[in-house]
Amino acid sequence: MISRILAVSALVLALSFGAKARAQDSEAPTTTVDEIVVTARRTDAPIWEVTRGDSTLVLVGAIEGVPRDMVWRTEALEAAAERSQRILFPQEGRASFADLGRIIWRARTIAMLPGQTTVADYVSADWLARLEAVKAGDDGWRRQGLMFLADDLLKEHAGLRSGGVSGAGAARAVVRRAARKAKVPIRSIGVVRGDDLVEMLITAPPTTHLSCLQASIRAAEDGAGAAMARAEAWRRRQVVEVMAMPLEQALAQCWPWGDPALSVQLRDQWSAALDEALEQPGVTLAVVPLRVLAETDGVLDQMQVALLDVSGPPWKAGQAPPL
Repeated sequence: MISRILAVSALVLALSFGAKARAQDSEAPTTTVDEIVVTARRTDAPIWEVTRGDSTLVLVGAIEGVPRDMVWRTEALEAAAERSQRILFPQEGRASFADLGRIIWRARTIAMLPGQTTVADYVSADWLARLEAVKAGDDGWRRQGLMFLADDLLKEHAGLRSGGVSGAGAARAVVRRAARKAKVPIRSIGVVRGDDLVEMLITAPPTTHLSCLQASIRAAEDGAGAAMARAEAWRRRQVVEVMAMPLEQALAQCWPWGDPALSVQLRDQWSAALDEALEQPGVTLAVVPLRVLAETDGVLDQMQVALLDVSGPPWKAGQAPPL
């Protein structure tokens, strides 16, 4: 039970969608936009450039679960960050001691299924058979909350736990280090309150996480190599392939991104922050979850509809690759 309490606390404190950004007080150096854009394109990661008038956005599409031992080129991203005027980071989660107290008090509510129910009471016979095949030899999951069971499938069976450092975390670390060196200001695009997160987790019925569990079973069936295959496709800028992978689809359907209310808040904050950035002259570099950028009707689709100049790797099937 202690491990489950710690796991729930980590969800609220760390948040899989962001980390605290520390702003720098100094003014960023001015530089040539074209040079930054060309430099950024040499990074091993999908990057798009969006221009409107004298404003340019450099969008770094980040994913969770890049294995710690995977080599990817970061020098160009560091150089682009150092020469930007401002940098945007994901949302910051703010949890109080009272929030953590509620987690400890209600940990069993979140980590275990209610009453004497089991996973079999929530999933169909077909899905249960697939789950039992993945978890062969282990019966400890049958009373586990569906959200935690899905998390276990992704980490232990689809290879995310062996990944070590998340793609979003790795990209942020690279950018933060470069920004501090060059005194470029960093801003988190928004705040998600800890009490709201705790309330969502405590009050949500188990069926809320059913689609997440099913998607996680599909990802787990791909085996422990799924995380590495996804990370390699990300490094090669194969965005369409990444978005179609069961592991990426599972992460998009699981908490927090799969929560109907929270996901709208997260996406709306990104849209508003990027629109605001396009009102400012110079270059804004933003580290954005790849799914927010490349999903259907996501940020890149919206910018394309708005007739903005979007340059970068294809994010939809049938798009021509960049020249």
